[in-house]
Amino acid sequence: MSASGGGKAILAAFLANLGIALAKFLAWALSGSASMLAEAIHSVADSGNQLLLMLGGRKAKREADRAHPFGYGRERYVYAFVVSIILFSVGGLFAIYEAIDKLTHPHELDKTWWWLPIVVLVVAIGLESFSLRTAVRESNLVRDTGQSWVSFVRRAKAPELPVVLLEDVGALTGLTFALLGVGLTVITGNPLFDALGTLMIGILLVLIAIVLGVETKSLLVGEGATQADHDRIVDAINAGDEIEKIIHMKTLYLGPDELMVAAKIALNVNKPLREAAVDIDAIEARIREALPIARVIYIEPDVYRPSLDPEPSTDVFVLKSSD
Repeated sequence: MSASGGGKAILAAFLANLGIALAKFLAWALSGSASMLAEAIHSVADSGNQLLLMLGGRKAKREADRAHPFGYGRERYVYAFVVSIILFSVGGLFAIYEAIDKLTHPHELDKTWWWLPIVVLVVAIGLESFSLRTAVRESNLVRDTGQSWVSFVRRAKAPELPVVLLEDVGALTGLTFALLGVGLTVITGNPLFDALGTLMIGILLVLIAIVLGVETKSLLVGEGATQADHDRIVDAINAGDEIEKIIHMKTLYLGPDELMVAAKIALNVNKPLREAAVDIDAIEARIREALPIARVIYIEPDVYRPSLDPEPSTDVFVLKSSD
């Protein structure tokens, strides 16, 4: 997987969640804590999600073929969207169901093993913090200088790192809710707090899943270059003296690390075909130098005719991303 895919972050999150899930199931079985069961299911879902992200990364590496001439780069978007659905259903809805069940049928903690959930949660917070630290370090390798974390999650074209970041932040917040619920139940003897902690975990996971679903859906539908990348492409095209102007230009992400650029440019009406071909090659080379991910480029030479090709606004002829 490419650097933007955050392979180390995914592996760290998978190993942490797998170990945490086993410990949480043990704590739930011995103590009867509803929060521990919700957290255990959450960790199992997260472990499965990391496997799906790794699988999507492997499938996206397949070479282009007749059926998919632009390759399989969007496989990573598909698997990230599946992750959001799993997090919503298996993680969030299950926790909400478990909370409602425990609110209507309160279940006290086992008096012998009441301390075990607290120990497991504290250890889990430490492991999840390590996983989040790895995800942050991987993200900083591709995050623009000065870019906020909210903007990074919303604008990132590689879905793996935002998914892992949100999962880790959600896991740490959920563990805090669980620790608060179990702790208050131990102190007061009232199992209502344990059930409320479970409910908060479920609502949190549903909200995170909705954010992931919305962002990955946008990538699946197809996003264009960011404003900064769009400007780099325009500047690269206009850097030489080959063209009179850009008539139309559209961009589209074929995958997290591959951008398609299609542009119609106005050339001198008297320019021979051989010279036009040389000019187009030079323009393509400048675009790739300015933006290496622009791997698929189509340049259509034309003659600018103001009467037939009135100049539209940028928002009309340039497909940009939502930033």
